[in-house]
Amino acid sequence: MNSRRVTSRDVAERAGVSRTTVSLVLNEVEGVQISEETRQRVIHVAEEMGYVPEAAAQALASGRSRFIGLVLTRRPHQIATDVFLTQILNPLIEMARRHNMRLLVDIVEETHHRETYRALVRGRRIDGIILSGPRLNDRGLRLLEKEDFPTVLMGSLPGTSFFSVDIDNCAASRSAVTHLISLGHIRIGCITNAPVSYTAALDRRRGYRQALENAGLPFEEQLVRHGDFDPQSGYEQMNALLRLESPPSAVFVASDVVAFGAMAAIREHDLTIPDDIAIVGFDDVPFAKFAYPPLTTIHLPAADLARRSSEILFKLIKREQPTDRRVLLDTHLVVRRSCGAE
Repeated sequence: MNSRRVTSRDVAERAGVSRTTVSLVLNEVEGVQISEETRQRVIHVAEEMGYVPEAAAQALASGRSRFIGLVLTRRPHQIATDVFLTQILNPLIEMARRHNMRLLVDIVEETHHRETYRALVRGRRIDGIILSGPRLNDRGLRLLEKEDFPTVLMGSLPGTSFFSVDIDNCAASRSAVTHLISLGHIRIGCITNAPVSYTAALDRRRGYRQALENAGLPFEEQLVRHGDFDPQSGYEQMNALLRLESPPSAVFVASDVVAFGAMAAIREHDLTIPDDIAIVGFDDVPFAKFAYPPLTTIHLPAADLARRSSEILFKLIKREQPTDRRVLLDTHLVVRRSCGAE
């Protein structure tokens, strides 16, 4: 049995074309004059012979790496509990495959963001970036903007020219807190999903405050605590709220994952949800409906967020102009037993 690897020369000889034509067709190089009949013949022969282009040759021929990058602004230990990540990975991988590309996942820590972006962009490791969780203090993003590198924010960053796909975090949070107010709560705590250097965290805290102000309720700094993406931070900040001389009767937690930790703290104090403390989360991760009690939360369309972000990115990679610079997706409140309304 001949186990010799099939080469582009083999495909070219059988298809009756040059090796250059094989390379141009299989690497989907744009702007070349090749008839559709020839293109289909090359593709058919390559598939029939089981030919797989080498990655290096593919990149050289097309001028592309054939990778897109999902860049996460988290610390490595937070990735393990990031349920949002699991919701966006599959859609991103599927979209990449449709475009004959692959997904590279990287982490940009706060102290190394400039170096990481420079390595990704100038090293040509990727053809475009989807950045999840933009930060206000991320100076490294200015490099991407200056280089005009194909970049889409999964989130938003005021004052920049980046294309973005997001939700209205402020309005969604306002609706969650307004719901708690409608149930009779007047002393409502807030635990953010992350430090407020993240734009989503800042906007979710802003929505919380707006709901209080709209209802004529006072905003108290001591009732606001800052989470950090993981259940441990929710557990610690909920404990801090429960130690107050006058604890809240309800808490808005701007992340389901952080809320799981807060719920554990409430139970450890021999309090019940929602009878002693009502709780509302944010994201509607798959585990939310299996929490005890099931968690009332804001539904964030994570898969749609991933798909729309990648659609825009592929247009930018092809140097096409997307229709909208900023896309906002809809959210809605999912009412379950944790708030006491079901």
